[in-house]
Amino acid sequence: MNIVKSIVLLSIIGSISLYAKQFSFDKVVSLQGITFHVTTVGEGSLRQLSIVPTGLEGSNSVINQEIDGGVSGVEIEDLNGDGSPEIYIYITSAGSGSYGNVVAYSANNKKSLSGIYLPEIDASSKEGKGYMGHDVFSLVENSLVRRFPIYKENDSNAKPTGGTRQLQYKLKAGEASWILKLVNTTKF
Repeated sequence: MNIVKSIVLLSIIGSISLYAKQFSFDKVVSLQGITFHVTTVGEGSLRQLSIVPTGLEGSNSVINQEIDGGVSGVEIEDLNGDGSPEIYIYITSAGSGSYGNVVAYSANNKKSLSGIYLPEIDASSKEGKGYMGHDVFSLVENSLVRRFPIYKENDSNAKPTGGTRQLQYKLKAGEASWILKLVNTTKF
């Protein structure tokens, strides 16, 4: 009888360990009655991102998408103050550049989700001059903030010498979805 109990216990522990090892990222965030469970599966540069919403009055459909890199953070906020939260998932690419990206969704009147678009940095623009990745994202005072080191022409990837640039974005309604619009650039 003790052998059977031991086998069952080891089987349960093994299943829990296997479950815990499956996810390369796992976090739950909640705001205004809406919860998001964010997980990724996989190792290396390509991973499967899963966002499981709960609390929406309409569709709580799971969102699955492939991402290039790993999740470096997740935040939830109501940047536009409409009473429905948005989820911001920060992605860092593999490799020496560690380029950043954001996967984001807005809860529309707490009923369904729609995507939020963050424009890529244009290397030929004044905001993109000296950009070589190493992004850090955060939500600050109802804005999405992106910071990255500025590289001068002869800088190595490991030694930027041009300071830091901060790009501040506000959430705005676009034609068919939401967009993070650049509203301020600061160099320090």
